[in-house]
Formats: sequence, structure tokens, C-alpha cells
Amino acid sequence: MPDKPWVMRTYAGHSSAAESNALYRRNLAKGQTGLSVAFDLPTQTGYDPDHELSRGEVGKVGVPIPHLGAMRRLFQDIPLDTMNTSMTINATAMWLLAMYQVAAEEQGVDPSLLSGTTQNDIIKEYLSRGTYVFGPAPSLRLTTDMIAYTVSTIPKWNPLNICSYHLQEAGATPTQELAYALTTAIAVLDSVRDSGQVPPEEFEKVVGRISFFVNAGVRFVEEMCKMRAFGRLWDEITRERYGVQDPKMRRLRYGVQVNSLGLTEAQPENNVQRIVLEMLGVTLSKDARARAVQLPAWNEALGLPRPWDQQWSLRLQQVLAFESDLLEYDDIFEGSVVIEAKVSELIEGAKAEIDRVQAMGGAVAAVESGYMKQALVGSHSERRARIESGEMKVVGVNSYVETEPSPLTADLDGAIMTADPEAEANAVADVRAWREQRDQSAVDESLQRLQREAKTDANLMQATLEAVRAGATVGEWAGALREVFGEYRAPTGVSGVASVAEAGAELTAVRERVRQTGEELGTRLRFLVGKPGLDGHSNGAEQIAVRARDAGFEVVYQGIRLTPAQIVAAAVAEDVHAVGLSILSGSHMELVPDVQQAMDEAGIGDVPLIVGGIIPESDARRMEAAGVAAVFTPKDFGMTTIMDRIVDEIRKANDLT
Repeated sequence: MPDKPWVMRTYAGHSSAAESNALYRRNLAKGQTGLSVAFDLPTQTGYDPDHELSRGEVGKVGVPIPHLGAMRRLFQDIPLDTMNTSMTINATAMWLLAMYQVAAEEQGVDPSLLSGTTQNDIIKEYLSRGTYVFGPAPSLRLTTDMIAYTVSTIPKWNPLNICSYHLQEAGATPTQELAYALTTAIAVLDSVRDSGQVPPEEFEKVVGRISFFVNAGVRFVEEMCKMRAFGRLWDEITRERYGVQDPKMRRLRYGVQVNSLGLTEAQPENNVQRIVLEMLGVTLSKDARARAVQLPAWNEALGLPRPWDQQWSLRLQQVLAFESDLLEYDDIFEGSVVIEAKVSELIEGAKAEIDRVQAMGGAVAAVESGYMKQALVGSHSERRARIESGEMKVVGVNSYVETEPSPLTADLDGAIMTADPEAEANAVADVRAWREQRDQSAVDESLQRLQREAKTDANLMQATLEAVRAGATVGEWAGALREVFGEYRAPTGVSGVASVAEAGAELTAVRERVRQTGEELGTRLRFLVGKPGLDGHSNGAEQIAVRARDAGFEVVYQGIRLTPAQIVAAAVAEDVHAVGLSILSGSHMELVPDVQQAMDEAGIGDVPLIVGGIIPESDARRMEAAGVAAVFTPKDFGMTTIMDRIVDEIRKANDLT
């Protein structure tokens, strides 16, 4: 008999709970077999829609779910006793799981019947995605509490989905992706074991509910070998370190979103074949096949995909599963000398890196020291350099750039979905109305209990459930814990990355222009790289900061999650010659004008403002018309060329010929 196909998902959520609910029900009707919920950045980082940092971010990269009423609407008419729901949520995972449980109970569903996954991998947030709220120690405590709670109360739930996906997006090699994901698993499992919350005889169940969420790049043979290596390493770690005897509990269970890093703005139709090849890497090998697959859309490098684009990605999966003969055979790579050699190479390299991290004190210590972040920034920098030199070919970008006009992108504004311009105002009105109708004293009492118990070693899940039922919001829950746990700012990894040894003619010429311009102005050129709002995708900002430093700039980069006022204050304090903003969340049309206004008010409106990100062409032209000096998008892959343009703008602003 053929194997059953994997769970088929699309990663979706936008604007509002009601609109996202309608989208989910349409997708399920088209044959999707599981839900993958995308939450907006305020929900992910513990802010309500009306918080200052939420401006421009509400409903952009996902759906705003700040309170129980929104969770009810999100899953209205979707039976949660039969649905497998994946929630891409990390720092606020405990809060979202608590709301999901209460919403299910209101449907009459016992929590023991719930199945799904909370991503809940906080380690990778410090390394790549940037949606952390608290420091590593309290974050690990919340994860530990959640795992202990689900083992006894929601036994079919996967409370932790260790996410190597974003590690690859941040530049990880296959070896680094394996090593850092597995050291994260070790850190969490050690924490659960040492907490004493799970009896030793139940610990196998903890291990058996840990899942992984991985990335699959276009080098699909290497990616398939990576997954075979992943399975063998996980089996060895769980058997030898944790004494797990049941082979089923040692099995690597993973879902996958194939690579978005390699999707291109140039000739975006080529992304379809990239996505298919990446899907093959995690489906061809029966012994290392994904349990769930979600595919990006062909136009994600241009902006937000439309429902039709998501349907196309779902159909790619369905054609492979139901039209091809893939599921009719045992593992087709068993016994391959070539495959075995590559798998062994990856295992050997990963073990060496795991040992290096463990010798430092484990994953948390390697995060706090900046080691892992620096390693990823360095790997990503090397990858970018290979693309710029042409050593690594990207079709349509640095090779085979000649093209016929594409009917898919003839209307660029119509080729992507436009976010609802009223989504933020509606969400702000909704959360304020929610606060008005609840029992405030019950909310206050629940948050006080949460804070009291956060100062002890009590499991925080029950206090969180009480806050959900009382009507607290995500911002209030996270704010109460911030008062106990404090704020945290992760290392950027930029300062420790080695400089380019051989600059080459192009970079050497730019260095000379930077030096000469600095001499003419009587000081070294200073360039501020800023990340306004809640967008934690810092890879591009980090690479720009590294290249600007290598070009001779003095670089000011303070990391993610800054208000426009904080960015402008730093620009004034450091007396910079140019300000660069990196925004990939779609909030550029709100945040860029805010920064411009703050610069004008601070008296530095003549300093060139450069913007980079996933920005539609029409938005780029509007920003340039409003005074932005230059706008760069993913098609502008030559970072040294970008540095040269920044020098041009500095010279123009200072009337240098």
C-alpha cells in the first residue's frame, strides 16, 4: 500500500482574526490538511496593537491575536478536536497555547484531544528571527513549564518545534544547522529533566513530543542527506544522553518550510522550480521524509502572496503526492555509496560543532557570548560574497539575466496582496473595546498572581490560563513578566566577523572614496544602520553593517526593535553622515515617514536616508519622491555597489563635487 502523504499546510494569517478565519476555511476546502498560523509581530513580541512599537506592524506578517476574543474568532466554525494546528509563535507561546486551550474548551473540546504544535524555540530567536521578549534563562523557564504542562494535560500536543529553518535563513551551513538545532534540543531537554516537573518514567514522552521545523534549500541532494544525518544524530542523542529505549520516541519528527532565502525578486517565475526542488529534498527519501510540508509562494520576494499564490503552492504538493509514484516505494537511496558518504561527512562535522558548543556551556552560553550569532553572520557574509563574485550562480540575478517580459509581473502592484490599510486601526479599536467590557479587577488579580509565581519556581501555565480567562491581553501578560524578568537585547554578531582579507578592485575603489570623502569633511564617515519597529529579520541589516565596515565606514548598529525616536537620537549622538533603515515586514510606508519627521525635528533632515527591504516598486518611488535618498530591494544584490551609492548620497548632501 502507498504511504500516507504528509500533512499539507500553507503558512497564513493577516489583517484580522475574521479575515484569517475565512482564508483558513477556504484553504481547508481546497484540500489543505492542517493549519499553520502566522501571527503578526506585535503578537509575537508581546505588545498590544496600540503600543508605540506596534505602529505599522499590526496585521502585516500575520494575524493580530491579542486576547481570547480574537482567538475565538480565528477558529470559529473550525472544529479544534479534529484539526492539527501549527502556531509559529515563540516568546509568547505559553500565552497563545493557553488561549487556544480555552477557545477549544469553549467549543466543548477536552484539552487531551488537541493536536498541533507551538514552535516555542526561543534560542533561534536570538540568532536569526529576533522575536524574543525575555533573556535566555527566563525564556527557557517558560518553555520548560509549557512542556511539563502539555505532557500531562495536552499529551498529543508538540510543545516545542526546534526551528533550524531560520538558522539557514541567517546563513547557517548544513553542518551549523544540524549542530545548533541539536544543541538547542539538548538545552531544553536538560532543563525539563533538571526541573523535576516530569517524573523520570514520563521523560520518554517529553522526548517523543519534541519536533523540528527545518529548512530545505535548492541543493536538494545535500538537503536530503542533511535530513538523514539529522535523524541518525537525534536517535543517538536521545538513546545515549537520555536513555530513551522506545525507537518510536527516538524518531526525528519534522515539518518543513522550504527555503525563502533563495527566492529572487529578479525573474521571480524561477522561484517555482526552486520551490519544487526544495520540496523534493524533504520528500524523496522515505526514511527521512517530512511529516508536514508548507511551501512559500513564488512571489514572496516581491511582497505578500495572494490566496491564489498560496493555492499554487498547495497544488505543487498535491501533484507530487497524488499524481507521482513517490509514495509507492521504500527508501530509494538505501545503500547508495554517494549518499552514505555525504551523510557521514555531515554527521562528523555536526558532532564536532556540537562538542564545541557544549564545551562552552551549551546553547544558552553560546548565545550569551555571541559565538553562535557571530558564526552565522560570518557564514552568511561568505555566501553573499560568493554570489557577488559570481562563484555561486543565481539564475536571473548574477547569471542568465536576459529575460522576456513576464506576464506574471506585468502589473507589479497586482502581483502581490496589499495589506488592509484599516487593519491596524480596527485592531486598536478592538483591543480597546475588549478592555472596556471585561472585569478589570479580575485581570489585575490574575496578573498579580502571574508576577508572584514568576518570582518562584512554580509552573506558570496555570497563572497564564487564569489571565486568559480573566480577559488579559498579550501585552499585559508579557508586560507583567517583563517587570519580573527584565528586558533583553541579544548580541548582533557584527563586530566579531572577520574583515574581508582580499578586497578586490571594486571594494578597494569604494574604500578609497570613503577615505577621500572623510578627508574632505574632516572626519571618518559614519553610517547608522537602523531596524525600526518590530521586524526582527536582521540578516540584511547585519550584512550591510559588515560590508559598510569593510568599506571603511564607522558603523553604528544597535540591533533590532527600535523606535524612530531612538534611531534618530543615535544618529544625532553619533553625528552620522547617513542613516540606513532595513524593513522587511511591510511597515515601511508608516515607519519611514516617522523617521523622516523625527530627523527633521532633530535638525538632521539633510542627512541622507537610505531604505532597504521587501518593498514594492510603487512604494519605492513614493518614498524617493518624499525625500528618501535611495531605496534598495532584494534585486540589488551587490552590496559594494550599495556602499558606492551611499557615498554618492553623502557627497551630494554635503555639496562635494
